[in-house]
Amino acid sequence: MSDVAVKVDHVTKSFRMYHERNQSLKSAIMRGRTSVHEDFLALRDVTFDVPVGSTFGLIGSNGSGKSTLLKCLANIYYPNEGSISHFGRIAAMLEVGSGFHAELSGRENIFLNGSILGMSKKDVTRKFDEIVDFSGVEQFIDQPVKNYSSGMYVRLGFAIAINVDPDILVVDEVLAVGDQDFQDKCFQKFVDFKEQGKTVILVSHSMQTVQTMCDHVAWLNHGELNVVGAAEPTIKAYIDSLHAGE
Repeated sequence: MSDVAVKVDHVTKSFRMYHERNQSLKSAIMRGRTSVHEDFLALRDVTFDVPVGSTFGLIGSNGSGKSTLLKCLANIYYPNEGSISHFGRIAAMLEVGSGFHAELSGRENIFLNGSILGMSKKDVTRKFDEIVDFSGVEQFIDQPVKNYSSGMYVRLGFAIAINVDPDILVVDEVLAVGDQDFQDKCFQKFVDFKEQGKTVILVSHSMQTVQTMCDHVAWLNHGELNVVGAAEPTIKAYIDSLHAGE
């Protein structure tokens, strides 16, 4: 198992979709019936391995299950069936400002977010200058983050996540918010991670980004795994399917 960073094993994830919902016991008694709902399958029996040291992309149209799977990988959601195994320390950057407190300054949020991701105060202090330098928000580091732009949020959050020194980094589409200079820095960081034998898993709608960054890709379609394999042929199959649909 030493060549596998993450093992996704027959994962199924469903959500309960309510059409009518009782807000209290009283409303249930008054209406004389239980809530009306149906189960929505976001992921259905998905299985693949993420190789150690790879940059692994998740692609697919809106509603294909990419973000749900990413949140399962980050232990935010848990599968109804199947399992996900991580072989190494994992850090996730999934949403703009996730783990930040709007009223606290950038400086305070570095320590807060770092502790959430498992860093000690000593570790955060040691890497503080590196985090601030990478994020490019030094001028605003003592301002409340509620005054930050979405790009500043992303840059600071990503700078913290990569300095946790994870074995596996999980990244959502949030990188699209950053400018070209920041994206170039992220790409170089992914290259550095790969050279260090670390693993990156990312979701992106930009096939150019996936083509440039990823060596392996999984294509999801309506919650099911269509293809998993080398990046170039998998991306081509996905794009061909979109053209066929048109």
